[in-house]
Amino acid sequence: MKRLNTSELTPGMVTAEDVYTYTNQLLVPKGSVLNDKSITKLEFYSIINVRVEDELSKEFLSEPQMPEDVSYSEKIKKSPEFIAFKAKFDEEVPKFQHMLDSVAQNKKTLNVDELLNFTLNLLKSDSGYLSVFDMLHNMRQYDDMTYVHSINVALMCNVFARWLRMTDEETKMATICGLLHDIGKVAVPEDIIKKPGKLTEGEYTIVKKHTLEGYNALKAQNVPEPIMNAALMHHERCDGSGYPFGIKNSKIDMYAKMVAIVDVYDAMTSARIYRGPMCPFKVVDIFESEGLQKYDTRFIMTFLENIVNTYMLHRVKLNDGRVGDVVFINRSSLANPTIKCGNEFVDLSAEPNLFIEAII
Repeated sequence: MKRLNTSELTPGMVTAEDVYTYTNQLLVPKGSVLNDKSITKLEFYSIINVRVEDELSKEFLSEPQMPEDVSYSEKIKKSPEFIAFKAKFDEEVPKFQHMLDSVAQNKKTLNVDELLNFTLNLLKSDSGYLSVFDMLHNMRQYDDMTYVHSINVALMCNVFARWLRMTDEETKMATICGLLHDIGKVAVPEDIIKKPGKLTEGEYTIVKKHTLEGYNALKAQNVPEPIMNAALMHHERCDGSGYPFGIKNSKIDMYAKMVAIVDVYDAMTSARIYRGPMCPFKVVDIFESEGLQKYDTRFIMTFLENIVNTYMLHRVKLNDGRVGDVVFINRSSLANPTIKCGNEFVDLSAEPNLFIEAII
C-alpha cells in the first residue's frame, strides 16, 4: 500500500481507501480499479493524492484494450466485471423470488443474515465494490417486476448509505430494508402490477395496501423494527402527501426515508411496459422541480449530488442531437451540467430549451 500524487496514478491501480471530495461526496470507492475516467475525475475535483494497493489489478492486466471511440456504456458491457455481475444477477433473481414468495406466504422463516449475504454477494468482485449505478444503468432491459426492483433498491441503498457515511451496521440495515420494502406486493394480483395503462381508483387502492401487507408479513417474522417500518412507510412523504397514513417528516423512519428516494429513482429509470427507461438526469430534474419538499433534505440532496457525480465524464446525447461529455456539475441545477461537445462547452443551466436525452 502506498500514497501517490494524483498525477502519478495510472489505469489498473486499485484504490486502498474511499476517496471523497472536499464537500464529503464519495468520488471513488475503496477497491476500485482506476481507469482514465476515474483518474480524470480525481484531477477534476482537485484530489491531491490517493492511497493505492501495491499491485495492479489482475483483471485490468488481462483485459483487452478497446478503441478510444467506444462509448463508456459499451466498455462497461464488455468488461469482465459487468459480465460476471450480470451472470450472477441472472442466477440470483429466481432464488430471491422463491425466497420472497415463501416468506410473504408465511411458508418459510425469514433469515435476515441469509438475505443480506445474498445481496452483498452481488456487490463484491475480486477487485472490491463495483460501480453499482454503472452496472444497473446498463441492465435496464429488465422490466420493473417486484423482485428485480427489490434487488436494485437494496444495492442502491447500500451505496446510498456509504454516501451518507453510515456505519457498517447502519449500511447493512439500509440494504436489507431496501431488499424487503416491497414484500407486500407479492399479495397484489400480477395483472394489476403489470397493467400498462392508468390504474382505476379501485386498483390503486389495492396497490396501496401493499405497505400494510408487507408490514404484517414482516411483523409475523419478528424482524427488527426498521425493516418493518421501511415496508410500511416507504410511500410516506415529509410534506404529508404520502400513504398509508399521511404522516410527516419526524414520524417517518430514517431508513424508510432512504428507501423512498431510491424506490422512486429505480422505478423511473427502469423500463415500463408502456415506456423505456427514463434518463437519470431527467429523473434528477423531476426531483429538483417537484420533489425536494417531499423528502428529507439531507437525504435527497446527498443522493442527487452523488447520482449526477456518478455520471461525470459520461458521454450523453442532447435533445438537439449533439453528443458530448459531462465535464462540470452545476450545483444549483444538478440536472443541467456543462457538456463538452467537440470544442464547444454547453452550459445546460443557461439553455432552457436543451436537456440530456440519454446517457450513451
